[in-house]
Amino acid sequence: MPLVDMPLAQLLKYEGRNPRPEDFDAYWDRALAELDATDPKPELIPHKITAPFAECFDLYFTGVGGARVYAKYVRPKGASKVPAILNFHGYSGNGGDWADKLNQVARGYAFASMDCRGQGGKSEDPGGVKGNTLRGHIIRGLDDSPEKLYYRNVFLDTAQLARVVMGFEEVDAEHVGASGGSQGGALTLACAALEPRIKKAAALYPFLCDYKRVWEMDLAKDAYDELKAYFRLFDPRHEREDEVFTRLGYIDNQFLAARIKGEVLMLVGQMDTVCPPSTQFAAYNRISGKKNYILWPDFGHEGLPGGNDIVWEFFADL
Repeated sequence: MPLVDMPLAQLLKYEGRNPRPEDFDAYWDRALAELDATDPKPELIPHKITAPFAECFDLYFTGVGGARVYAKYVRPKGASKVPAILNFHGYSGNGGDWADKLNQVARGYAFASMDCRGQGGKSEDPGGVKGNTLRGHIIRGLDDSPEKLYYRNVFLDTAQLARVVMGFEEVDAEHVGASGGSQGGALTLACAALEPRIKKAAALYPFLCDYKRVWEMDLAKDAYDELKAYFRLFDPRHEREDEVFTRLGYIDNQFLAARIKGEVLMLVGQMDTVCPPSTQFAAYNRISGKKNYILWPDFGHEGLPGGNDIVWEFFADL
C-alpha cells in the first residue's frame, strides 16, 4: 500500500525526534502549582436551548493568567453521580453546537465542551488581546519565557475544566473521560496527563506532537505552517534551530504522555499529512498504561468512517 510515513512496524517502535527539555518535569510541576493556586470561580448560567431530558448551561471558569474560559455544559435532568465526558475542538474552532452534545446526555452522561482561549469561541486570551489571536499559537512565546508559551496555558485550561466538572455534585469524579480530534486530540492527551483522574481518553489524530519530525518531513504547512513562518521571519539560517525545537518540547504531547494514568484509544489515518502518523505514535508509544490504536490505512486528516461509533462504544462503560 502507499505510504506517506513509516510502515506500521516502525511506527510502533518510533520514539520521536523532538528534543526534550532537561527541566521538562519541573516545568510542568511549576505549571500545575500555579493552577493549584488559581481559584476557578466556576459560574453556570442556564442556556435557553431546551431538551426534555437535559439541562444546558454556559459554564465560565478562571484559568491561569486570569483568563475566563468558556465551555458548554449539559447534564441529564435530575443527574446524580453520573459519568462525564470533556470534549476539545480542532485548531481555530470552538465547542460546536448544543445539539451535538445531547446524545451523551441521553445515555446518562454529563458533557462539557471547552472553547480554547483566543480561537473561534468565547474564551478570553489575556496574553494578547481579547478576540481572535489565531495565527501563531504554536510559536507564541518562543522568544519569551517558556511560561509564556500559549499552549502551556491551554493545556492547563483542560485540567482546570476537568477539576471543575469533577467538582460538580452531580458528577462522579472517578468516571470522567476526555475526547477530541486534531487539536482536540492533543488537548485530550494533555488533559489526561495533567489530570491523572481521567479514566478514559479518546484522541483522534492528535496535533502538537514531535514538532521536529513534522519539520523534517517538510510538512510544516497546514496546521503546522507557523513553524515555517517562524524560521523564515526570525531565524532564516536556522542558527537557533536546536533552541527552538527544544523550547517547543515543553508543549510536546509525546513527553506529557508518560504522565497518563487512564486508558487511551487513538484513532489514526495512516495517510495523514497534516499530523503525520509517526508524530502521533511518538506520543502513543510513551503511554505506559492500557492503550489501543485503530488505523484507517487509506484516510488522512479527515472524518474516519465509523470512528464516532467506535468512540461511543469506548465510553460505554465509563
